[in-house]
Amino acid sequence: MSKIDPTARVEDGAVIGEGTEIGPYCIIGPNAVIGANCKLIGQVTVIGHTSVGDNCVISPFAVLGGAPQDLSYKGEPTRLEIGSGCTIREGATMNVGTIKGGGLTRVGSGGYFMNNSHVGHDCMVGDSVIFATSATLGGHCEIGDAVYIGGLSAVHQFTRIGPYVMVGGVCGVRDDVIPYGLVNGQYAVLESLNLIGMKRRKFTKQRLATVRAFYQKLFHGPGTFAERLEASRPLAGEDPAIAEILGFIGKGKRPLCLPAIEK
Repeated sequence: MSKIDPTARVEDGAVIGEGTEIGPYCIIGPNAVIGANCKLIGQVTVIGHTSVGDNCVISPFAVLGGAPQDLSYKGEPTRLEIGSGCTIREGATMNVGTIKGGGLTRVGSGGYFMNNSHVGHDCMVGDSVIFATSATLGGHCEIGDAVYIGGLSAVHQFTRIGPYVMVGGVCGVRDDVIPYGLVNGQYAVLESLNLIGMKRRKFTKQRLATVRAFYQKLFHGPGTFAERLEASRPLAGEDPAIAEILGFIGKGKRPLCLPAIEK
């Protein structure tokens, strides 16, 4: 049985899952669907065509399903979908999509979104991500699984960040970041591989050595980057991570984030 505080406003048509708690002064719009066993602590706003998966915890002043911050939006019934098991902290915001962007913003399961973080319209965010305080995405970004975005970092619209990437704090990410990358700097540059994250995901010493050798050849070997990329393509069969990195390159609308020496 769901529990709804008497001060909360739940519009007709909203769907509240079994065991979910809606705290004081929450606002739940008529097209909201909230899964089972969620906890909206208080003063949470869920509006628009928004669905929230089971077992999510949402802190005060979070706003989910607000209109896109896009001048072309004219009130169309676009959507926001949030997976299960997410923690969404104070003041975090996530917007619905736009018609021109496909009409959907999607956030995966198991994410942790710290205070004042933001997911812009038409973004696709993977599972198990962590957005630190005030980490923000422009519209149409693609964020892979298990990505960490540091505090006060901002990701430019249409940027792709591959899975298992770590973005340092106070970074402006303007270019696509390869899977397993580590980026830092005011205007983010590729520093290295996210070796700590790879070790946490049980990469063996041999796999780490293989991927590191590939990384050095691709980003720090002789010749131009285009020449090194072409020469590295036969290495795709040596490790799935190498194949993933090679498959990622060149498929987005933004340039590729490179080491400082390549800038």
